[in-house]
Amino acid sequence: MTVATETWLIFQRSLRQSLRNPFWVVIGIVQPFLYLALFGPLLIPIVQSTPGFPPGDAWQVLVPALLIQLGLFGGLFVGFSILTEFKAGVVERMQVTPVSRVALLLGRALKETAVLLAQGVLLTVLAIPFGLRAPLGGVVVGLVLVAVLGFAASSASYALALRVKSEEAFVPIVQSVFLPLLLLSGILLPMSIAPAWLFALSRVNPFVYVVDATRAVFVGDLFSATALVGIAVALVLAAVSLLWGVRTFQRESA
Repeated sequence: MTVATETWLIFQRSLRQSLRNPFWVVIGIVQPFLYLALFGPLLIPIVQSTPGFPPGDAWQVLVPALLIQLGLFGGLFVGFSILTEFKAGVVERMQVTPVSRVALLLGRALKETAVLLAQGVLLTVLAIPFGLRAPLGGVVVGLVLVAVLGFAASSASYALALRVKSEEAFVPIVQSVFLPLLLLSGILLPMSIAPAWLFALSRVNPFVYVVDATRAVFVGDLFSATALVGIAVALVLAAVSLLWGVRTFQRESA
């Protein structure tokens, strides 16, 4: 059996588990929608009257940020599911099978990516009645960026969960990492309006480049330096997270 076949089988198994309990899939879209409905209208006059905002209207600034937040937040917490399987002995039983360790991670991470992508499409459609207008090519590239980021966050979350093997340790670690990443990524407000010291500090956060790239493609700047740098950063994050995840699965099986 090839790695691709094994990955597909793990993907199907994980997807069936999510479809049996779609509650968490729905919950994942609620928070971005609340930002859309309750924060978006407040952003309109701020964007119009404040210099330094990136190109585009309030919805072209907010919706890409909400998509990245969805990919990042949704991906970082998926490690909970493997902790549950670990306690039930499911992971141990899988690890004594000849299934490739790459497939064990890829199948799960790709399932999470598919769910996040579906949520991203739904959020984008919901934003249209609010006033979102963006080129189709830019929206497609933006959703691909969300998928790549979600894959990176999911792989890292699975690797971390397998390393700590404890919900008591996993939660504070993820929350400690997530908050500074969120505040320094420009998701809530673009870092282009930040003071010089805060803007410089945000440049060490790789996610700020992905946020900037998503905003750029939503206004049609598909081949700008901002977009290309963000795409490159997202791909590097995905590759590093995948490598970490595979090595962790292999180490736990040794």
